[in-house]
Amino acid sequence: MSKVQIDIVSDVMCPWCIVGYKGLESALAQLAPGIEATINWLPFELNPQMPSAGQDMQEHLVEKYGISELQSVQNREMISQRGKDVGFDFNFAPNMRMINSFDLHRLLAWANEQGKQHALQMALFSAHFTDNVSLSDDATLIKIVDSVGLDVTAAKGILDSDDYVAQVRAEQKLSMDRGISSVPTFIINNQYSIAGGQTADTFKQVLTEISQEIQDK
Repeated sequence: MSKVQIDIVSDVMCPWCIVGYKGLESALAQLAPGIEATINWLPFELNPQMPSAGQDMQEHLVEKYGISELQSVQNREMISQRGKDVGFDFNFAPNMRMINSFDLHRLLAWANEQGKQHALQMALFSAHFTDNVSLSDDATLIKIVDSVGLDVTAAKGILDSDDYVAQVRAEQKLSMDRGISSVPTFIINNQYSIAGGQTADTFKQVLTEISQEIQDK
């Protein structure tokens, strides 16, 4: 068996991050038990200057990428199909909002210490893209925290303080120092990287090659 560490640089606001992860998840399931992976999520902010109230999703995409509203709709239809292909339901609603994700990353850093980071990451993706709930609302975040078995009082304390700010900033800087400027980026054993919402077949090929290198050493 080959054991690999996979760090995923990601933002909950990024649909390709969950599409890419689901491709990785499928690849790992197909390669088991020959390859065993430890998953760690690292923070990235797509919109660090976004106000706390966020912005209408379609308005944001049109402004940021210089595309038309029709192109924006077509892009979301394409992403929805990719989601279906990997077993994730996107439900892009007219009132969806893009928000700043920094508080989400603080909660994820804390959840990692509790052994619940991955569960919280998945719950946040589903809440945002499938259930269309506002992740800028602290009460909603507390409900999500509770749903994965994390301590509600501790989570409230984090949201009401500057806890984990320094850690998240340091982890973001590490990714920047590595030259990472887009998400998702999958870093394997601190040596190899795969960028974008790749398919299971792509992940299988790369992981198989890395596993062979490990065994040859």
